[in-house]
Parts: sequence; C-alpha cells; structure tokens
Amino acid sequence: MTGDVGDLMTCYFGPVRYDIPRSIATDMSMSVRYHAGMAVTVEVMPLASLVDLVNEFGTVPREVAGEQDHAFPPADGLRLGIPDELTRDLQDGSLQRVADEVYPVFSATAPYECARQVTKLLAASRVSPLMTLVDDQLTATWSTDAPDQAVVAAAALAFRDHLGKNGFGRLGVCTAPNCADVFIDASPTRDRRYCSVTCQSRVRAAAFRSRRARTA
Repeated sequence: MTGDVGDLMTCYFGPVRYDIPRSIATDMSMSVRYHAGMAVTVEVMPLASLVDLVNEFGTVPREVAGEQDHAFPPADGLRLGIPDELTRDLQDGSLQRVADEVYPVFSATAPYECARQVTKLLAASRVSPLMTLVDDQLTATWSTDAPDQAVVAAAALAFRDHLGKNGFGRLGVCTAPNCADVFIDASPTRDRRYCSVTCQSRVRAAAFRSRRARTA
C-alpha cells in the first residue's frame, strides 16, 4: 500500500510504514504487487548448485572454516531452479536462510530423520505438482504459491528426486578438521567421507606426519 508525501511515497509492507523516495518506492511496490500471492513455477535444483549453495552461504560451513566474516560469493553461477525475476530479487541473507534450512538434510544420521527434514521442506515451501500446456504439449512441472519459498521448494524437490532414486546414505558432511562442507556421494562403495580431494589429502598428510613423529 502506498501514498504520496511530497517527494516521498509512504509505503506499508505489512504493519510497517516507510517514507522513501518515489522512484525507489515505485519499483518496490511493483515488485511486491507482482510477487505477492502469485503462483510461480519451480524446477528441480541441480545437485551441484544445491551443494554449492549450502557450502558457500550456509552458516555452519562458513563458521567451521573460519569464513563467517568473509563476503558472500556472487550467486550468478548458481542454477536455483526458479524464475529469473525472482533470482534478481534474491539477497545474500535469503540464500543463507535457505542454506541453513536444507543443511540438516545433509547432516541427518538416520533415514527417518532425513525423511522428516525433506518432508518439512516440502510442506513449508508449499510446492505442488502442476501440468502446463506449452506449444500444445502437456508438461509436468512444479509450482508454489509462496514465491519467497521458491528456492526452498527447488531444493526440496532435488532432495526428493535424489533420495527416491538413491536412498539414504549418499548425502554427507565432510569429516576433515575445520570443514563442515556438504557433499553428495557418487562413489560405488558409498563410503565417501570428505567434501573434496583437498580435504582428503590434508587429512592423509596430517596422519602421515603424525605417524612419522611417533616413530622418530
């Protein structure tokens, strides 16, 4: 809701009143009118982008690595599975919130806990199946009537697809010291412990030095 106050516009977002310059208020008002209560189509977030989102924006991975005071990286390369107009409105804080919400799925230690977390994300994002007609062809897709939950919806769908095909045990958190990055285990033995070759090499080098010190 808006109103004129000289060169300012009075905008109400919920119960809060803001008196801000007319040009900014107009853009904000248009954005709110466009998104509020509008159903948006979402796609399954690519797993690589899901992992990058959590590792680059998640509170736990950043704090364990001592990077909590570092600037967030650009999010341009992330394929989030949401419409471009929503992507343009995303702030670092919003991405951090999503990363923190999905982190417990990776850190779950039992199948029932993992299932509970994914079900919680699906319910919170209000995602539902949808059939659309594109060039006279029916297409199965997904939508949510909560645009602010669109990224959560895309992430939840990625978990749903992955767990449905691969079961529990392919999602994990790095066990290397000073690292809590997440990963998806694609190894045939299903026994991956580290997020990257870098962490694996670091742990092996530390173990080698420790053995050599004991025998010296």
